[in-house]
Amino acid sequence: MAKKPGPRLSKLSVYLYIPNIIGYIRVLLNCIAFYLCFTNKILFSVLYFFSFVCDAVDGWAARKFNQVSTFGAVLDMVTDRISTACLLVVLSQVYRPGLVFLSLLALDIASHWLQMYSTFLRGKASHKDVKDSTNWLFKAYYGNRIFMAYCCVSCEVLYLILFYLVENQTENLMDVLTINLQKISILSVLIATSLFGWAIKQVINIIQMKTAADVCVLHDIDKKHKQ
Repeated sequence: MAKKPGPRLSKLSVYLYIPNIIGYIRVLLNCIAFYLCFTNKILFSVLYFFSFVCDAVDGWAARKFNQVSTFGAVLDMVTDRISTACLLVVLSQVYRPGLVFLSLLALDIASHWLQMYSTFLRGKASHKDVKDSTNWLFKAYYGNRIFMAYCCVSCEVLYLILFYLVENQTENLMDVLTINLQKISILSVLIATSLFGWAIKQVINIIQMKTAADVCVLHDIDKKHKQ
């Protein structure tokens, strides 16, 4: 006999999934962090990084409690993108040239938005499903959680370090990086390690944007061909 379907979930029950509640906490932490960013750099960094770490916790909770949801995935990505965007905007105001950070912001949003849209066009359940990609680095990024975590953590740590190091609103980015990389310290090692992971992440963003754009173009070609 066929199994009878269980009772239909209410909208509220999905909104109150444990990983989604963690997502709301992340949003709250980021709001408090950016409110304090210019008055208490250390507390800002702690709150921001804790919110970032919770990104991994909500994913674990979703799998652990069988509470994976489309809303949760969107909430997760939107929170990631907005928090990083806000930090890049702050950095663009305290470093020169600020256009560097605004360009990174544009690349981050464009690549992830295109990737999400191309995922829906292909009917895939997750934007991380890139098994059919021909680019080995792109597949390695989404196929290996440790590698992806290293790249993502490197970006956030580098941005937080840069914000912590700034002393006024006219700092030259290259001067700050050069001076601190020349010092023999834990901080210089951390900057160098983060820079490497950050660079890989930007390359992956470019690959992701181009790959997703190709999917959109091929979708248009297929539609024209069927007409």
